[in-house]
Amino acid sequence: MKRSVIFSALALLALAVCWLLAYFCVGNGYILPSPWETAAAAGMLLAEGEFYLAFANTLLRTLAAFAASFFLALLFALAAELLPALRSFLAPVISVLRTLPTMAVILALLIWTSPSAAPVIVTALVLFPAMYASALAAFDEAQDAFGRLTRAYGVTVTNRVFRMYLPLAAPSFFKQAGGMLSMGLKITVSAEVLAKTFESLGGLMQDAQIFVEMPRLLALTVLSVAAGFLLEGVCALVARAVTGWKHAA
Repeated sequence: MKRSVIFSALALLALAVCWLLAYFCVGNGYILPSPWETAAAAGMLLAEGEFYLAFANTLLRTLAAFAASFFLALLFALAAELLPALRSFLAPVISVLRTLPTMAVILALLIWTSPSAAPVIVTALVLFPAMYASALAAFDEAQDAFGRLTRAYGVTVTNRVFRMYLPLAAPSFFKQAGGMLSMGLKITVSAEVLAKTFESLGGLMQDAQIFVEMPRLLALTVLSVAAGFLLEGVCALVARAVTGWKHAA
């Protein structure tokens, strides 16, 4: 644990050094602001109520998209595990969803929906294939480990789902949920920029780009990355708690 913390700190230090070197090489704060200019801009953002409203809106969109893709992925993965024919049917559908161009989807959704709804839908569409694959792999592991026993003892489908698949797959699924949630935040912000979503992190980034406020734009980026790390940390704690609960049970 201590070693991983040290290496993480060294990685952050290396990134900071690269940033400083790039700043001195460019020599133009309008193109690449310095770390101290970015820190000052971040401090100003944290003192603005507009930032917290935008952050809350973006976070709610991310959580809504994550929850929708999470439950749909869980539902379809369970069905695919129990019904091989459905698994084969879903395989090309998942492949299509995985390769959909994000920008084209956002542009189409802007015609069909609104700038507030489009980021949620596109984030859910991007997350769903990855979460489905993750859930299906976890269920496959459980099936490989205990499938013969359940068939030998005639375990019902309900017991298999709630006493085998879900409990055994939960720790693995939650471990990967942090990365998915962090990626969802990144996709949501990008979609908000393209959709010109009002009162959002993406909207603030677009305003900063229009008015050439590079320290503010970079500060928003850094704060978004920090929020992603925080979400991953929360999910890691949840995964640890779920693993501990499973072992205790």
